[in-house]
Formats: sequence, structure tokens, C-alpha cells
Amino acid sequence: MAFRATLVAFWIICFGLIAAPAHAMTPLGVSDIGYEECSAEYAEGIVSAGSLDRATCYLITGTLTNNSGKPILNADIFGRIFDKDNNPVMQNRGRLGGVEYVPPGESAFEIRVSVASNQQPPLKLKNFKASGFVGKVRRQGQID
Repeated sequence: MAFRATLVAFWIICFGLIAAPAHAMTPLGVSDIGYEECSAEYAEGIVSAGSLDRATCYLITGTLTNNSGKPILNADIFGRIFDKDNNPVMQNRGRLGGVEYVPPGESAFEIRVSVASNQQPPLKLKNFKASGFVGKVRRQGQID
């Protein structure tokens, strides 16, 4: 009985890994981080969660560096944003946005964020990092 369980486990490990290759997260370099206020057209309709006031729209900009030699798909960008008084702009939220495609080498990115109007600039952008997948990522229940 133990031999059968070992054989089944061995079969699952060997053939399971061959049949469904794993795509590990690939880290990306993040540099040249900055921000600017959105244009009026781009910011139209922005409101902050939990606030009755309008929010200020900002574009967070920077450069992603992909040293993997392969295109990265579905890259997530993480970071912390603070206002001039060092209050967090997005409490309990590290993921700020994503980029669908990052070619090998350097490429620019921008992410739109809304900041409550009572949180004053200048903004402080800290601990930015990014990672994505070299292969296509399918979510549970997704059909190609």
C-alpha cells in the first residue's frame, strides 16, 4: 500500500511538472520615479474612497528595467506614497497598478492615482518595486 502511494506521488510530481510549467515572478528594476498632476480631462470624475470631497489625480511615472531577456507580461508595480505630513496616501495598499507588457530593456510607465484633497503635496514616493511573469498568466476560470 505504501509503495502504491509513493508511486502515485512520484507520477504526479514528474508528470504534473512536465504538463504544467510554472512561471515564476520575475523582478523588474524601477527607477526615475516622479509624479505630476493629471490634466483636467484625464482627472475628470476622480473621487477618493471614503471621502465626500473631490480628489486630486496624479500620474506616477518612472522607468522599468527588464533584464530577463524576455518580454514580461502582467507586471505589478508596488510602492508607498505619503503626503507632505508623512501620512500614507493609500492606507493598506501596496500595489499601485500594473503594466500589461514590458519588453526587454528599459521602458517608461505611468500609473494614475487619486489622492484625497485634504492630503497636500509634495508627495513622497518610497519603496517602489515591480515584478511580472515571463509567460502568459491565466486566472482561475479563464478560457483562452
